[in-house]
Amino acid sequence: MDLIGFALAVLLIELTPGPNMAWLAGLAATEGRRSGLAAVWGIGLGLLANGLLAAIGLAALLQAAPQLWTGLRLAGAAMMLWLAFDAWRGSNQSSAPAPQARSARRAFATGAMINLLNPKAYVFFIVVAPQFLRGAALSLHGALILSLVSAAIATFIHLSIVLAGAKAHGWMNDPIRIKPIKRLFAVVMVSVAISFVIADIGR
Repeated sequence: MDLIGFALAVLLIELTPGPNMAWLAGLAATEGRRSGLAAVWGIGLGLLANGLLAAIGLAALLQAAPQLWTGLRLAGAAMMLWLAFDAWRGSNQSSAPAPQARSARRAFATGAMINLLNPKAYVFFIVVAPQFLRGAALSLHGALILSLVSAAIATFIHLSIVLAGAKAHGWMNDPIRIKPIKRLFAVVMVSVAISFVIADIGR
């Protein structure tokens, strides 16, 4: 197993703008660091689950069954559209925001779900991961190792995004600015949903 090559591949992929990056930046900027950090841990859990599900055959099943692949893409797109709707609706609310603890729990759960429903995460284990196994099949042990490496690198990058986004939280939460910012965040989520729908399994 070529862990160094795999780690470099993960780093390049994680530095490419995607659903996690867009959502985390918007979340930290609009809801603050606590929610952003909770989302990072949720994403990490989702990434670990991706690898383990791939090892027990889910990735191969998605490749062999187009209807399941389509269902996953549509579910992921629906999740992102719900986030977009929630952000747009929140831009019209003048009441106090939800308590931080509740927002953090929600961010954690959403982060995990975004990755479990992200079709590109499974494409990764179908197309990219096998190149670093040196001809071996993806075992449960191997998937766990690759998932831990992937989650560690992704978490480091995501933490950087959240900490940077949280610095703008106070400025962005000005009543004059928050409405257009949340609506822009909603538009970004819609674009991510579209990317889920048009995702190809790369066969």
